[in-house]
Amino acid sequence: MKPFSVWIRPLGMDGKVRVENIASTTWLLNRLSRFFVFKGSESVNEEECFPCCTFRAVYGSQMNHALFRKILDGIPEVRMMADPA
Repeated sequence: MKPFSVWIRPLGMDGKVRVENIASTTWLLNRLSRFFVFKGSESVNEEECFPCCTFRAVYGSQMNHALFRKILDGIPEVRMMADPA
């Protein structure tokens, strides 16, 4: 997998994630499913005016935004972007 851009933003007790495209989104969700602290995701949406997808990351009781960011930072293919999701 080639490196791809990811933006994240806290969303209450969960997080909002924007990923560069649907293929990268699918790959990332599969990769995240291997982490026992990642509970799941909801609502993968392709954005009409931009080739990105967004989804809500549902954190389990052992996950918070800082840990989720650390997990994403540890995935070599993920390029964390500064702009909010």
